[in-house]
Amino acid sequence: MKKITSSVYTFEDIIKDEFLYVDKTEFIWSLISQGKAMYFLSRPRRFGKSLTVSTLKAVFQGKKELFKGLAIYDKPYDWKPYPVIHLDMGNCQAKTPEELNNFLFDTLTSLAEEHNMQLRGQSNATRFEFLIEDIAKKNPVVILLDEYDKPILNTLTAPEAMACRDVLKGFYSSIKKCESRERFVFVTGATKFCHVSLFSDLNNLTDITMNRDYATMFGYTQEEFETYFVDRIDSACKQLDMSREKLLQEIKAWYDGYRFHAKAESVYNPVSLAQFFTNDAEFNNYWFSTGTPSFLMGLIKKANFNFEKTLNEPVMGLAFNAFEIDKIDPLALLLQTGYLTIKSSFVDLGETLYYLDFPNREVKSAFETYLISDYASIPQETVGANVFKMVKAIKARDINLFMELLKTFFAAVQYDVATDTEGRFQLLFYSVFLLIGVRVEAESRTNNGRIDAVICDGDQVYIFEFKLNQTAEIALKQIQGKEYFQKYQYSGKRITLIGVNFDTAARQISDWEIKAT
Repeated sequence: MKKITSSVYTFEDIIKDEFLYVDKTEFIWSLISQGKAMYFLSRPRRFGKSLTVSTLKAVFQGKKELFKGLAIYDKPYDWKPYPVIHLDMGNCQAKTPEELNNFLFDTLTSLAEEHNMQLRGQSNATRFEFLIEDIAKKNPVVILLDEYDKPILNTLTAPEAMACRDVLKGFYSSIKKCESRERFVFVTGATKFCHVSLFSDLNNLTDITMNRDYATMFGYTQEEFETYFVDRIDSACKQLDMSREKLLQEIKAWYDGYRFHAKAESVYNPVSLAQFFTNDAEFNNYWFSTGTPSFLMGLIKKANFNFEKTLNEPVMGLAFNAFEIDKIDPLALLLQTGYLTIKSSFVDLGETLYYLDFPNREVKSAFETYLISDYASIPQETVGANVFKMVKAIKARDINLFMELLKTFFAAVQYDVATDTEGRFQLLFYSVFLLIGVRVEAESRTNNGRIDAVICDGDQVYIFEFKLNQTAEIALKQIQGKEYFQKYQYSGKRITLIGVNFDTAARQISDWEIKAT
């Protein structure tokens, strides 16, 4: 049984130290066999981008012996070595243009030393251009740019973002200027900024981010998972005293679900799987814990982002487009960074529409806990404890206890957190119910109006109507008057109606009424 790692990203080290490597070199071959080419591909963090860049580097350095037994080894490729310029922006911590320029200068200095060259030029952009030209005097160069967007993400919501963008824009433009001296270019990162915004001068990159042929290049398919981890799966079955079928279902629910093309197979997060097996088959939120999306939370709050609408209504393909730094779309960023993904698609009037969702249980529970904690200024452990109690109340069919616990939750919301608008109140309510893990149909459509929420749990259906600054009686009468329960009348389930009022002045649920039908 080969060792598993989630911390080694150098291909040569993985092979020489005999770590498990899931063979993705068929994709590598597809990229390099096209002759001269320039590609761009974005994927969420910790999805194998750096390992892919390192693998490409080993190929272009002609290290064929490392690939014995892999798909690319017997391909008709000459393994000619090329000079490789490997730019890793992932270590950049710069938050100002000055710091960014210093980082770029240090990076170029290190590259010049590696290739026995002297830096020349008055700016980092010209130094980079001259360095490419000098290195490429004998053979065309290969440029591998990893985590290109990290310097932007450092300052995404800060005033320095635009100035840092301009520094990078000039620096990256050198790649286009030296196109005639390049054999291959591969640029990768977590997000897609508009060509206008960052790559206006580097507009010859082929974007394969949503290309079906490369949709499973990162992450593991079900077949890859069951093939490469077969021994680990068998061991985990014994350790957890669980059948193989049940274990595979659980692992899939926790860590699978990322889809990078509507018609492509979903993939597992490689880091989560590795952590799961190296932590004695313990189910936990491994991927999410590797980095908290604080910049995302700021954007979501600022835009009053509507999660209920996003998770229940189809979106157009424009949601997957690149965006401008000064016009950030939270939905596009959530998709690109892996917190939301494609679940299904359909065509209407010639336009492809997509239904979105959290990829899996890991991302859903962790993100919702973090969202509520950040949005309501409640510690994450408090959120988790309250939600656990609410789940138990629902399972026990104790709606009064459930409402008391929900009231306790709102009592914990910090005083400076705005809950006086329907949108903000609804986001907190909807997020809590998502965390509970039961099915929620926020503002479920009927032929006679809209329901605020429906919880379906086993043989029970709970229909909620929330009002702001009115009464629970009015809310309950609306459910009855518009007969919201009709669509569930013949389901064979027991239906309970709950009218609730939220007092914005008191910042609290004021009263509720419950009626079984």
